[in-house]
Amino acid sequence: MRGVVFDGTRAQVVDDLEIRDPGPGEVLVAIAAAGLCHSDLSVIDGTIPFPVPVVLGHEGAGVVEAVGAGVGHVAPGDHVSLSTLASCGACPDCGRGRPTMCRKAIGMPGRPFARGGRPLHQFASNSAFAERTLVKAVQAVKIPRDIPLTSAALIGCGVLTGVGAVLNRAKVALGDTVVVIGAGGIGLNVLQGARIAGASVVVAVDSNPAKEAAARQFGATHFLTSAEGDAVREILPSGADHAFECVGSTALIRQAIDLLDRHGQAVLLGVPAATAEASFLVSSMYLDKSILGCRYGSSRPQQDIALYARLYAQGRLLLDELVTETYPVEDFAKAADDAHHGRVARGVLTF
Repeated sequence: MRGVVFDGTRAQVVDDLEIRDPGPGEVLVAIAAAGLCHSDLSVIDGTIPFPVPVVLGHEGAGVVEAVGAGVGHVAPGDHVSLSTLASCGACPDCGRGRPTMCRKAIGMPGRPFARGGRPLHQFASNSAFAERTLVKAVQAVKIPRDIPLTSAALIGCGVLTGVGAVLNRAKVALGDTVVVIGAGGIGLNVLQGARIAGASVVVAVDSNPAKEAAARQFGATHFLTSAEGDAVREILPSGADHAFECVGSTALIRQAIDLLDRHGQAVLLGVPAATAEASFLVSSMYLDKSILGCRYGSSRPQQDIALYARLYAQGRLLLDELVTETYPVEDFAKAADDAHHGRVARGVLTF
């Protein structure tokens, strides 16, 4: 079968992947569509260290092909959106409703794939850039059949991360003010999360002025090409209740912190290099300000994906509009180049 494999030097589309049958508690999914997220590119450029060879992709949707023993919530033929959380469901963090913190779901990549007799790692417990993938049952969330799978694919990472950061982590309240730095795939979902939460002022900041139309469509009330100087302060003289950094730049992290009002929160979503360090004025934090890390939108995928599917059906959550362009998997190199240069909000690979 076809898939995108990174061998430590280059990513290429291959056609000789093999995958094992599902075991107990596992689901085999025929992937229909998979979003190309910057996290995939970060594996290729080394920003995210990951063992190789690895089958890339982590934002996918498809149709259940087979299930292992003990799986009852999905069945062959069901449409599913996939999460990256292979959480155990039994540890203290899972028991507290924090599956993103499950220690058995982080840093333990499986190897359900093979190529020429050699096992390949699975990226983010998902590997959606393959015609079929194998996930834990908890990662497969049944969705209505009327959601296009090209759109449903994006729920599993970009939407969970961006909207979840607003609703689950920052807990933006009705009337709050929000600044979103970076209007890419994650930033757009933060913007619509702020809109859904009822934020009164939502300022989108992106150096690319071509992103203004999309930013406003998703929820921005204002658009700026820089957070430097007094531009944001002209809109929010006292600062923002919440500032989300969605780029992964230490300089922009500092700007997000500096833009906060009293009791404000800076939420870090962008991923800089693993060794990157950011600085801030410690004295500025004593007005009850907070810096919040956020993994995967602090999501609870079985609950949140179902919620976002309902919001989509109600017209409150935009999914179709996130898909800038679709590419057959054979055009992965072009899709990656478009994503790298910011030509698309989200490119989606199709099988």
